Amino acid sequence: MNNESFESTRPDELTPFIGHHVIYTYDNGWQYELYLKNADTIDYRIHGGMVGGRWVKDQKVHLARLSDEVCKVSWHEPTGTSVSLALNLSERRVHGIIFFPRWVAEHPERTVCYQNDHLEAMVRYRDAGPTYPYLIIDEFATLTFKDCPGPNDERVIACAPEALPEGFADRRQ
Repeated sequence: MNNESFESTRPDELTPFIGHHVIYTYDNGWQYELYLKNADTIDYRIHGGMVGGRWVKDQKVHLARLSDEVCKVSWHEPTGTSVSLALNLSERRVHGIIFFPRWVAEHPERTVCYQNDHLEAMVRYRDAGPTYPYLIIDEFATLTFKDCPGPNDERVIACAPEALPEGFADRRQ
């Protein structure tokens, strides 16, 4: 998807986080799903919120360990959106900050797709703008589901949110 390198400054500290799969709901009601596929790649789906229905595979990220049960995942998307999440696995809390460029805030429906099949369009929209002012979403979330299927499992996030069985995102674990 993107050839940029996002290697962690301390890759040997990432092992406890790699392979985790989580679903979390922000205090504003938006619901996201994230799979820490490996040390520099995630897959994700958005189940609810401004861009609900969007899903992405092989997004390059920067992953850093903050403590034994806390990591930070940060990335910049082809849309121009930047995201940074702090995942506290033991307390089941997430803090996320999303910087949506103005074009996404004005036309979120343009991003609701399987992004991997629409990269050229995302770049075209990004380059056409407008970029500023950014819509900044700064929210806490509750981690409602977590499991650890292990690294590089292409089956974890393999379809659009609407193709999932009823109640999939409502599971508690």
